Formats: sequence, structure tokens, C-alpha cells
Amino acid sequence: MNTGIILDYLTGLAGNNNREWYHAHKKEYQEANEEFIALLQELIWRIGEKDSSILHNDPRDLTFKLNRDTRFSRDKSPYNPAFRAHISSGGKLPVPVGYYLMVKPDGQSFLGGGLFTDMFKDATGMVRNYIAQHPGEWEQVLQAPDFRNTFEVQGTALKNVPAGYDREHPHAEYLKLKSWYLEYLVSDAVVRNTEDFLDLAVGIFLKMKPFNDFLNRALAGFKMPER
Repeated sequence: MNTGIILDYLTGLAGNNNREWYHAHKKEYQEANEEFIALLQELIWRIGEKDSSILHNDPRDLTFKLNRDTRFSRDKSPYNPAFRAHISSGGKLPVPVGYYLMVKPDGQSFLGGGLFTDMFKDATGMVRNYIAQHPGEWEQVLQAPDFRNTFEVQGTALKNVPAGYDREHPHAEYLKLKSWYLEYLVSDAVVRNTEDFLDLAVGIFLKMKPFNDFLNRALAGFKMPER
């Protein structure tokens, strides 16, 4: 396995973000993609030693396309020069939440967890209600040393605590959020060192697990909207 091949390809695509370059370098894409699939498989096996709920996944089912939807964007570049995947008990769907990986050049790679999307109002409501009703459980997740020393909860926020929730709640700031997620940035140098990257990723993802577990308890019974 050589994660440097992934970064090399994506660096080329970032500097030549057009269909002509992409099609002329299809072989390099295929090589980089195979390295990414191998990386995902190894992550599944290693994380799966502590979280067996993800072991059934085929890594090829967990990835996202490079193509960008440019219909409503000023940026008309056709590709996102990043390899991305979401590993959870439910595959790559955003719920159940799991372990999100993005490899992108120039220090933009990161390891993520939690609920990134805020478009599903039912999911947002379920998490808010669970935090409101289980403040001690949420506090325990946030104050665990491994978590507190490594992460900061991020998310799209409202200006005020939404109607129906106690403005004086001990976790009022988290009740304002519409999404709850974590991002841990990884340098290109670490990504290029395959074993170091794997060791780091597994360690960081397992530190995220109690946070993901809390959100998944909150999201129990959630169903993705039908298209």
C-alpha cells in the first residue's frame, strides 16, 4: 500500500481541474483509487477489532465520486480533488454516523465523525432532544480526557436556543447546533507515510467512537427521507 500515490494523483488533478486532464490520466486515477480502497479495507479491519459493526462493509461501497455538482456554484471546476469515504454500520449514508475520511492535498486531509449534514430536520430534532434529556451522558462524552484533549465539536449553529428548549440548559450552546461533528486535520507528510497514517487514523477514530455512539443512540429509529 502506498498512500503517496493517492496524494500525487490528487495534486495533479487540483492543478489541472478539467475533463481533458482527468481523462488523459485515467490510469493514474485507477491506481490511486485502488490504493484508497486498500486503505479503507485496512481501516475497516483495524477499527473493526473494537467496532465489529463495520466489518461487513465492502470498501468500494463507501466512497464518493470526484465529480462536483456545479449547477448552483460559481466554481465550475468539474472535480473535487479529494478521495472521501464514510465507514459506518449503515455504509456511507450519513446516518448511522461513523468514521469519515477525506484525503486532499495541501494539508486539507482530515478524519471526521458525527452528523455533518443539517438538511435532515428530523435527525437534528432527535439529537437536540437527546442532548436536552441526557445532559449527564453528553457531559461524560465531552469531558472524557481522550475526547477533550483531541476534539472540538463543530456544527452549523442558530443564533439562539430554539423554541421549546430551556435557554438555561447546561448544554444550551449545543442545543443551538443543527449538526454535530468532529474534524481532525492530517498533514500531507503524515498521509504519505502509510503506516503512520493508518496508526493515527485508527487511534483518532476510536477516540471518536463514544461521540458517535451517543449520536447513534439519539438517532435510533431515524429513517433516511425517500427520494
